[in-house]
Amino acid sequence: MTELDTATQRPDLPAAWTPAEVEAELYQRWVDRGYFTADVHSDKPPFTIVLPPPNVTGSLHMGHAMNHSVMDALTRRRRMQGYEVLWLPGMDHAGIATQNAVERDLAKQGLSRHDLGREKFVERVWEWKEEYGGKILGQMKRLGDGIDWSRERFTMDEGLSRAVQTIFKKMYDDGLIYQAERIINWCPRCQTALSDVEVDHSEDDGELVSIRYGDGDASIVVATTRAETMLGDTAVAVHPDDERYQHLIGTEVELPLTGRRIPIVADTHVDPKFGTGAVKVTPAHDPNDFEIGQRHNLPNLTIMDGRATITAHGPFEGLDRFEARPAIVAALRAEGRIVAEKRPYVHAVGHCSRCDTVIEPRLSLQWWVKVEGIAAKASAAVRDGRTTIHPQELAKRYFDWTDNLHDWCISRQLWWGHRIPVWYGPAGEVVCVGPDDEIPTGEGWRQDEDVLDTWFSSGLWPFSTLGWPDSTEDLKKFYPTSVLSTGYDILFFWVVRMMMFGLYAMDDVQPFDHVYLHGLIRDQHGKKMSKTKGNGIDPLDWMDAYGADATRFTLLRGANPGSDLALSEERAAGSRNFTTKLWNATRFALANGATVDRPLPPREELTAADRWILDTLDQLVSTVDGYFETFQFAKVCDALYSFTWDEFCDWYLEIAKVQIADGRVEATQSVLGHVLDTVLRLLHPAIPFITETLWTSLTGGESLVVAEWPKASGGERDLEAAAQIEGLKKLATEIRRFRSEQGLKPGQKVAGKVRGACCVGLTDQVPAVRSLTRLTEPGDEFTVSATLEVGLPKGAVKVELDLSGAIDVVAERKRLEKDLAAAQKELAQTSGKLGNAGFLAKAPADVVAKIEERKATAEADIARINERLAALPEK
Repeated sequence: MTELDTATQRPDLPAAWTPAEVEAELYQRWVDRGYFTADVHSDKPPFTIVLPPPNVTGSLHMGHAMNHSVMDALTRRRRMQGYEVLWLPGMDHAGIATQNAVERDLAKQGLSRHDLGREKFVERVWEWKEEYGGKILGQMKRLGDGIDWSRERFTMDEGLSRAVQTIFKKMYDDGLIYQAERIINWCPRCQTALSDVEVDHSEDDGELVSIRYGDGDASIVVATTRAETMLGDTAVAVHPDDERYQHLIGTEVELPLTGRRIPIVADTHVDPKFGTGAVKVTPAHDPNDFEIGQRHNLPNLTIMDGRATITAHGPFEGLDRFEARPAIVAALRAEGRIVAEKRPYVHAVGHCSRCDTVIEPRLSLQWWVKVEGIAAKASAAVRDGRTTIHPQELAKRYFDWTDNLHDWCISRQLWWGHRIPVWYGPAGEVVCVGPDDEIPTGEGWRQDEDVLDTWFSSGLWPFSTLGWPDSTEDLKKFYPTSVLSTGYDILFFWVVRMMMFGLYAMDDVQPFDHVYLHGLIRDQHGKKMSKTKGNGIDPLDWMDAYGADATRFTLLRGANPGSDLALSEERAAGSRNFTTKLWNATRFALANGATVDRPLPPREELTAADRWILDTLDQLVSTVDGYFETFQFAKVCDALYSFTWDEFCDWYLEIAKVQIADGRVEATQSVLGHVLDTVLRLLHPAIPFITETLWTSLTGGESLVVAEWPKASGGERDLEAAAQIEGLKKLATEIRRFRSEQGLKPGQKVAGKVRGACCVGLTDQVPAVRSLTRLTEPGDEFTVSATLEVGLPKGAVKVELDLSGAIDVVAERKRLEKDLAAAQKELAQTSGKLGNAGFLAKAPADVVAKIEERKATAEADIARINERLAALPEK
């Protein structure tokens, strides 16, 4: 396809799109005009999204960029459709991440938080937050996020802190928050409990050691990857139906190195087919063992402190856990207790996501949320359709969580965060204090030292950000929120918690109507992006190189619900090329008088091409609407890309040139203007900057941000016009292919005749076909030297070309003869192999199939080249 003619242009539209010169100023103009500020008093229907709050320590990464592009596309479209849109921003205080960042700063000065004390340390964190926090918010502006900055929130601002204290008090009074000793994830370096989401699992090399407890017929063998924990064993468990151990159930066995005797118990948790079918039970250092211990009333023996140092009496006391492990194995080996050792033994090991320390399961007194009842409500809200999960297949994963949820540990041993609002008195009193309650005073009263898990406050986000617990105008107008867009990887950690809290606090009203779950960003090889692997892509680098629009379009074009997205520079470059194509198309249309100032002519006054492009556009509006409503952003972008590049730019614009040259100026200008106006509106949610610039130049309108979203007419498609243009496209495509086979250059003009067009209803399209395929009118010296016949539904069209002087016949014959020799050599080689019985008897079936395919290709090439040689004019 020829490039669009961009020699002429309107003065106010530069020759090229330069995002860096436009984006920042354009974004600020949107903000200054208040386009993104929601009006709580508006009578428009509400559409609400609360931004998943990024960590105050964070910066924009590709996962953020994709999710923000999704949310911005949703909100921009709804705003254009006449909704009162609130996209509410904010940040999460990110307890452990932020505390670690400040502690690292202090360490550079040779200080620890303990040197400052709690109050001074928290003051230092607030200072750090003001200076360094929130960098990501500025980066979001760079991406074009249409956010209501007037409503920005922070999980530790005064209003949200009040919400946290209110719901803690309410749940405490309702018996849903309690204190108990349980097994938790513990980071020996950060010195705090961790939620499951703060634990990264990796396949690490370790060792599997099989140890014999007891002697003779009363002995039993267990295997472990953590030999040091045997010091805390209080039982050995076997399956009650395992015949090998029936005689041992109910007896005791001596625990090596300790002199203690421990019972052998029967428990259905044990898998008799795994290992020896016997497991050591360490209730204070393993979650499954803790459950076994609870069922059998076993003692909980803690043998490590918070630093993961051995505290059990004996020669191992004071050793780090990783020092104790080989020492204990050596001691067991010396006693002849080691039955087998397997190393390396690859197994899943949990690491602290903040410092990469291997976590330690540890029995600890913590605060918990009783989830059974509120989890059931969260499950019911999806089952009865109040909240819909997209894609639907991920609803099963949601139910797997809500239907099998364990109580949630909400306390953290940190200083930065919402401190647990519980006070302890000198006589053992325990008082939970709400935001309007009086804090106990007097000698001996002290507040709980722990803070709440970050997910506790972010679980309140959909309603706390709107002013809850007060009955605010924002809460009445914008709750429940319309859509939550987030990654499927935090379906449990955040989505389920918000559902539980929202239904509990808001009288069974769900926090959002739709949950859209996108996939993860991966590199071009399908590997998860990470800093440690060095395969991450900084979205700011892409925005510098390709512009924000191209970056957004690349991400949205890969945003299939629930599916991961593999990124590459080639994808981004392709999106940049698309924006360039759109820019040049609009410049061409404007240079040729495209306008929206007058209505479209009556249908009967339009050409078949006009009617076809308008009908195709109308179908596009319906298609895009359908995909938006089902959160299929990749299909939205593909549909818009295909129409804009293929149907509009590659076909209609070229036909429009012919129509204008033939005098059909005003009608063509109106159609060009109407199509571009609609396409730019449809593309605006995905690529807002370039569409805004082009649309305001085309229409003189105020802004696409507040322009009306297109509506499909729903009229019947003109099938005759569609058939004509499809015939034109096929005919032009076949002529181009034939030209290429004849050795003609794409822009080279040759004389040609088109015969039979009237018989297939394409008479009116012949001028466009000639323009599209560089065919000139034949003169008196016209000589037919090449002929092509193209079959169409109503018959065939014959095309005759005069190639005399158009190609170097000698050079072309030489090139074809060289290609023929190569094809004949390939045919001889493949035929020889397939004719060799010995080869066929030994070669795998797939190898034989590939050689047969090569042979068939060579035969086809030979036939094609001979046909071309025969068609060449004489020298």
